[in-house]
Amino acid sequence: MSPLAPQPTRRVAVLDGARIPFARSDGPYATASNQEMLTTALDALVERHGLQEPGAVGEFVAGAVLKHSRDFNLARETVLGSGLDARTPAYDIQQACGTGLQAVIAAANKIALGQTESAIAGGADTASDAPLGVNDRLRRILLEARRAKTAGGRLKALAKVRPGHLVPDIPRNAEPRTGLSMGEHAAVTARAWDISRADQDALAAASHQRLAAAYERGLFQDLVVPFRGLARDQNLRPGSTVEKLAALKPVFGLDAPGPTMTAGNSTPLTDGAATVLLASEEWAERRGVQPLAYLTAYETAAVDFVGGDVAGGEDGLLMAPAYAVPRLLERTGLGIGDFDLVEIHEAFASQVLATLAAWEKRGLDPVDRARLNVAGSSLATGHPFAATGARIVATLAALLAEREGPGRGLISVCAAGGQGVTAILERT
Repeated sequence: MSPLAPQPTRRVAVLDGARIPFARSDGPYATASNQEMLTTALDALVERHGLQEPGAVGEFVAGAVLKHSRDFNLARETVLGSGLDARTPAYDIQQACGTGLQAVIAAANKIALGQTESAIAGGADTASDAPLGVNDRLRRILLEARRAKTAGGRLKALAKVRPGHLVPDIPRNAEPRTGLSMGEHAAVTARAWDISRADQDALAAASHQRLAAAYERGLFQDLVVPFRGLARDQNLRPGSTVEKLAALKPVFGLDAPGPTMTAGNSTPLTDGAATVLLASEEWAERRGVQPLAYLTAYETAAVDFVGGDVAGGEDGLLMAPAYAVPRLLERTGLGIGDFDLVEIHEAFASQVLATLAAWEKRGLDPVDRARLNVAGSSLATGHPFAATGARIVATLAALLAEREGPGRGLISVCAAGGQGVTAILERT
């Protein structure tokens, strides 16, 4: 039997995106589930492009980081609650803060290989409705009671319950391997790269100002759909300035002299959801949809943030893009100067600045700040972990389309666990 001939890959078009406004945790979306938020973002695309008929969309790929056990089949349940045909396949994916972008990549790969013509990818997260685990000691007692063969055995097991066992396990924003929060890890990296407070505050202020300007010129008119009384990202502070940010007290890195990271130059805990519509050029042409851009390359990386060169800054928790992007550019034969726009997820202002410095150390040209996060980013929008990647893809595609000519954009997303996901969008 002769082997199958390799099939040429197809271009993957980014056609549209939709998200709900991002909200600070314990605010307007305090009672909204991941599924409700994700369904709203998905339905916006379904209704806009008339995707209700059977087979309109090949599959739906999405995920969440803070996930209840009831969300074990989140993407599929979202489809069943949406306007998509119930026979649309769906599956979950999770790579911490890289989830949304990784979902886009997973969907794009199937389109490129001809396994499907279209897909929707995205993610959702709610810090307000984070799952609370049963105290592990109580869990063990309950399991012991369940395994007991007699009523007496069950009572004997349950008699071991003490008041302290009723305290739930509350989710912590900490790495299991180190016990440090993401902010504390970022503070270590900020010190290693000598990132100043003034530079962090300047980047944060610019993020708010640029996001506000993008809203005013109508960039998000279709990308953001109202939800629970919000029409814009709740974290947005149009009047943010370096002077106002300078008045805030540091909240991370307090164990060392000269802490620089504040609530103003760090992203807040956030609730939200975002989706992206992807397809082959043929599918887009049949539907009469003009592609915003094309997803042309991607690269992932990881660092040893436990045993690597953490104190030196090379292997900080959020520094994997410092390795992924140089590899991506080497593989594609591109340089920083070949990009009209650069989108770096702003988990912390210090992390963005450390990443820029690391790229230069690895031989890349400096990024023109006029091309960096031109419509603001996570410091202004907020950061619902699994939704951020999809938000960035849709925003960058819209920005490239706004230019009305050929262009190229770079995406860089850092993620918990010492990982990074990067990608390139192009418009021809």
